[in-house]
Amino acid sequence: MPNSKSAKTALRKSETRRLRNRSSRSELRSAIKSARTAIAGDDSQAAAKALQAAAKKIDQAAAKGIIHKNAAARTKSRLAKSANKTTAE
Repeated sequence: MPNSKSAKTALRKSETRRLRNRSSRSELRSAIKSARTAIAGDDSQAAAKALQAAAKKIDQAAAKGIIHKNAAARTKSRLAKSANKTTAE
């Protein structure tokens, strides 16, 4: 438990941030999952649209510090690579 007034404030702020980051991370994971599902499907237009939406969510999460920028770049790269592989076949 916090002992000082500033520690109590910091605890409240960190809890608020944790909850906000948690929901953002959940949205991010859902977007990535839907992109992977669309890529696995047959419709290439739906896959491209889902990939674009997932890339936007990934970039937003990296900008807000929810995930590291290199992790964001790696995830986007892997999604694009798998999308290109399925459309080439």
